[in-house]
Amino acid sequence: MNAPAANQLPVVVVGAGPIGLAAAAHLIEQGIEPLVLEAGPSAATAVREWAHVRLFSPWAEVVDPAAEKLLAPTGWIRPDGAAYPSGGDWAELYLQPLADVLGERVRYDARVTGVARAGRDRIVDSGRDEQPFTVHVEHADGREERVLARAVVDASGTWATPNPLGANGLPALGERAADGRISYRIPDLRDPAVRERFAGRRTAVAGTGASAFTALAHLADLAEAESGTHAVWVLRRGITGSTYGGGEADELPARGALGLRAKKAVDVGHASALTGFRTAAVEAQGEQLVLVAEDGRRSEPVDQVVVLTGLRPDLSFLSEVRLGLDDRLQAPTALAPLIDPNQHSCGTVYPHGANELSHPEKDVYLVGMKSYGRAPTFLAMTGYEQVRSVAAALAGDHEAAARVELTLPETGVCGGAGLFDQPEDGQAAGGCCAVPAAPEVLTIGLGAPAKPSTGGC
Repeated sequence: MNAPAANQLPVVVVGAGPIGLAAAAHLIEQGIEPLVLEAGPSAATAVREWAHVRLFSPWAEVVDPAAEKLLAPTGWIRPDGAAYPSGGDWAELYLQPLADVLGERVRYDARVTGVARAGRDRIVDSGRDEQPFTVHVEHADGREERVLARAVVDASGTWATPNPLGANGLPALGERAADGRISYRIPDLRDPAVRERFAGRRTAVAGTGASAFTALAHLADLAEAESGTHAVWVLRRGITGSTYGGGEADELPARGALGLRAKKAVDVGHASALTGFRTAAVEAQGEQLVLVAEDGRRSEPVDQVVVLTGLRPDLSFLSEVRLGLDDRLQAPTALAPLIDPNQHSCGTVYPHGANELSHPEKDVYLVGMKSYGRAPTFLAMTGYEQVRSVAAALAGDHEAAARVELTLPETGVCGGAGLFDQPEDGQAAGGCCAVPAAPEVLTIGLGAPAKPSTGGC
């Protein structure tokens, strides 16, 4: 039997999270059949794992326009655009209904284990672009399957691969052995069993982004109710004027408020800061743990460690396709300079689309959080614009794919990026977190170059 023509094959979308489902909606809008493969048992499996955490983007910024068009005939009404959903709200009120509308185009308990060109490993050049992709899938019951695809859009995210505690990017010595007392998620203190683990105890929180701020704020609230509860905030750098983000100047007000809550936790004594501390080892001390820095300093004993040092992409199942990735960020080569936290610690994230997301392997795209590699500046609306552009490119509408227009707020991503060492007095170069009076409309493609921010980053 002859294989079907490429244009009769679906585009495989890896992951039924917010960006994967939006990709499916945009593909349908372009007349292309998607097939969404989700490793978990429901839509937004990863989002559901942080259901207790509130987004710092409102509903108006986390609903994709093409997805809303699919939902409208069902009577779905978008929640109040000014309200801020929790992860649970996002999953239950939007993402699962969207997956339900997509119906059999979404397959659950289907983990992608490999992607390759049919009959070609990554070495072979001959006839490569003419071959469809073969996507290897493992189902929850152990059954294996090969799916043919005309293109692959990987929206699997980075949630499953958190960064370790070790400051050099590898697990600290003893980190794996202490796994039962080290977690890599924001604790859900509404759960009585989880609350009991942290109440009246000392917890080290490692990280300097919004997740660390959230954990510090939640632990400070617990300290108000349970005496003896204390957080030890582990920072690889000193505290500067930008450590807590944009504060009241952040154009994402909920995130600015989150940073201020973390600052208050330190100011009132519910958290103490351990600065310039780059963890090299974790040692057991009775029932507690002690963190040991590269310079030999030792933390006070703690009962739990919460590691929130960022995430990284899992590239293992893409080993047989030819990716063009930046050797530092593990983001697509053309995208990396636009999002590099070493240069953009306040994070003016330029709008971008299929051109910046392309690889040497034709018709393979990494989108959403995964496209950012190890950079922490991703916004949902950026991902929605990515998949709109990618769907247009796959439909052959290259003019639409290149026309990327998006209004973005200054993201105020500070503390987790920027200079490797910053002075303790807060005099970081460039005035990081200076925010323009209004967001800029940035356009790339069709002869309109992206305009850099004037925010001093």
